[in-house]
Amino acid sequence: MLGKTYDTQICSIARSLELVGERWSLLIIRDALFARVTRFGDFQHNLGIATNVLASRLEGFVDAGIMERAGSADYLLTGKGRALSVALIALTEWGDEWASPVDPPILYRHTVCDGEVHAVADCASCGVVPATEVSVRIGPGMPAEYLVERRGGTRAA
Repeated sequence: MLGKTYDTQICSIARSLELVGERWSLLIIRDALFARVTRFGDFQHNLGIATNVLASRLEGFVDAGIMERAGSADYLLTGKGRALSVALIALTEWGDEWASPVDPPILYRHTVCDGEVHAVADCASCGVVPATEVSVRIGPGMPAEYLVERRGGTRAA
């Protein structure tokens, strides 16, 4: 979607940005998730996005399995698309704290009990933990040749 790939990056954030990192992408997903927008014309009206840009983003989402076509003008989120909700909640909370001069314009609520919903760092052993206590380690998907190269060796052929 970006017109640029991150082939040199061994990172799921970079891979995600290739699918949803363009400036309109998360706003389209936001409207589909939280405003239940499905129709091409409604996305265009709500966002004020050029029709050619919107068509390109929606088709990219369909190609990536984030949305599926329903009829001639409807686009529905798939499970893969709906799974972006936690990422959008996290971005909203970050924006409320660091990028907004006013109180939050929207609040996320649990539809069953009306409780507040937040994106959190959740430790499998301890429960919710502060983000300052989160670190990273090499995972099983890290290519062995990348580790050799990073340690000053040569890349395996």
